[in-house]
Amino acid sequence: MLPYLRWLAAVLIVNLVAALLLVTSRSAPSMLTCTLTAATVNIGLATLVRQQYLVNGLFRLATSIPLSWPLRVRSAAAQVYQFCGGIHVGCAVSAIGWFTAFTVLTAGGVLTGSGGDHGLALVAVAAAILVVLGGMAVCARPSAREQCHDRYELSHRYGGWLAVVLFALLTLLMAARSGGSVVRALVASPGTWIVVGVAACVVLPWLQLRHIPVSVVTPSDHVALVTLHHGRRTRPGTASRIARRPLGEWHSFADMPSPDAGSSRMAVSRSGNWTARFIADPPDSVWVRGVPTAGVVTVARLFTRVVWVATGSGIAPCLPQLLWNRTPARLVWVTRDPERTYGAELVREILAAQPDAILYQTDAHGHPDLAGLAYRVCRETGAEAVICISNRKATLRLVAQLRHRGVTAIGPIWDS
Repeated sequence: MLPYLRWLAAVLIVNLVAALLLVTSRSAPSMLTCTLTAATVNIGLATLVRQQYLVNGLFRLATSIPLSWPLRVRSAAAQVYQFCGGIHVGCAVSAIGWFTAFTVLTAGGVLTGSGGDHGLALVAVAAAILVVLGGMAVCARPSAREQCHDRYELSHRYGGWLAVVLFALLTLLMAARSGGSVVRALVASPGTWIVVGVAACVVLPWLQLRHIPVSVVTPSDHVALVTLHHGRRTRPGTASRIARRPLGEWHSFADMPSPDAGSSRMAVSRSGNWTARFIADPPDSVWVRGVPTAGVVTVARLFTRVVWVATGSGIAPCLPQLLWNRTPARLVWVTRDPERTYGAELVREILAAQPDAILYQTDAHGHPDLAGLAYRVCRETGAEAVICISNRKATLRLVAQLRHRGVTAIGPIWDS
């Protein structure tokens, strides 16, 4: 089982145990407060593990392990990105469960006449939150996310903002329902501070919104090489989110080194309507939100030597590590004619950094046995790990096949 699924299951089990303990040991009024607190805690954790500074901190902590430590320990630390995904999804699903219980208990109190003041308002707000969270969850399903990325992104953005407002309103209603001082009840409620923390996590990246001039080169109709002139360098292994309009679509691309000390680059490959429009009609400026955030390729520094396996435009996330050359590596790139697709200049730059790279051209040789090729190169080079960047189906299959052969294999998990 993927570590991602283990973390998700662990979160669900902890919440289930808490629910069972609550049912067997609490009175109805206390259950109402506890279910709301549990829901708010889960929402807070789901938001926190997506906060860019926390993600960067977790990656920095995980990748600070010395290379002298056992490979098994370093391989476990390399799964840090799966920890974030599992906790996020597990807490989000648990929050929906707790909010369902809270809504049912509140509605039951209203029907029996024991709901007290603001009972109807509590039911209405709780039901609204449940609808918003349920809609976000439905749009975040892997199949729905792949087929309708725009809907997924819009539901998470505007649904998240609406949920924060509704959470704040619900917290205020619960404080007013206590019968004492509303201010005192708000200060004493853990939900108040969790809502404040969630709001801060949501607002902070937007406070760091910047409009940056760019220069774009399109070697072909498949890729655009973008140089961002923002006056600073970026750390290898990070990715930045860009958009043409602040409230439009946002997409994340790996940050690449640039000869100019005050710039960074990224490769935008055709993979949907947004990228196709970007390549066909490149802008002269983009919006950047938040800070560059560590991603799966960052874990390469945990190993003495790695093999990079990329197919097609999967080369883009690998480029920061390959061009910075901090970890000894061997590249296996399976793609169509690379010079025609990505431009001779970029291919020369890759080969200068990786002179032993294997460029397997599918238009000339067909598709290889990727697992067999990766396994052979791993054994030839003595690499400790294989990092696979491809489409979802190919990556999951390749990682599973290599792990079955006893190789440490790492690849993105496309978690929501």
